[in-house]
Amino acid sequence: MPTTASSASVVAPAADPSGIGAAAPWSAEEFEARLRGRGERYHIHHPLHVRMAEGLLTPEQIRGWVANRFYYQINIPRKDAAIMANCPDREVRRQWIQRIIDHDGTPGGDDGGIEAWLHLGEAVGLSRDELWSLRQVQPGVRFAVDAYVNFARQATWQEAVCSSLTELFAPHIHQSRIDSWPSRYPWIDPKGLGYFKGRLSQARRDVEHGLAVTLSYFRTRAEQERAVKILEFKLDVLWSMADAIMLGYCDVEVR
Repeated sequence: MPTTASSASVVAPAADPSGIGAAAPWSAEEFEARLRGRGERYHIHHPLHVRMAEGLLTPEQIRGWVANRFYYQINIPRKDAAIMANCPDREVRRQWIQRIIDHDGTPGGDDGGIEAWLHLGEAVGLSRDELWSLRQVQPGVRFAVDAYVNFARQATWQEAVCSSLTELFAPHIHQSRIDSWPSRYPWIDPKGLGYFKGRLSQARRDVEHGLAVTLSYFRTRAEQERAVKILEFKLDVLWSMADAIMLGYCDVEVR
């Protein structure tokens, strides 16, 4: 399983940019299947998340995960704003801006996902001030998240869209927490699970749009293989975050 957030494998040029002698492109169906097949690298399989799903984490470890993941949550709108800044397509921007609203919320309207995560923090015993202070954010988490935001700024907007496709695998992990946390972590106020409930529908909607962009933009075999590498990079980011959190809060070795 991946253990680094390095983007070196993402930025390497295609071996045969001329296309001469290149393999035939995958069909849209096979391309999508290969993207979905990277779900085996999703952080749901990381030892930290396996222990979490089994109800084995202590309150301190749960709080450590919530506090560190908050750094990721507050950077999602910055990542999406970077994609929009690089995108000249008005129709894409009109759809993509919903992601920023989903997390930042609107004045006098929906509070958004960041606020929902603050409620989760309160439900596990963290104050809002403690979350916003970012004092608990592990260096490895900060490095991985910053690498992801920087990738979105520097890559083409289509490549950054492709990196968002880890959402292909997200609904399952959200549903699992909704179903299992009330019995496995009864000390957590169930009202704090609103973030996971909201993301069930939002992630599926976002995947539909992101997948359509990816399937239409990456057309040659070299481009398609690059798209798979980009998705692997984002999976590495999430895996590296889990590594850093586990090292910081759990008395076990990462693998």
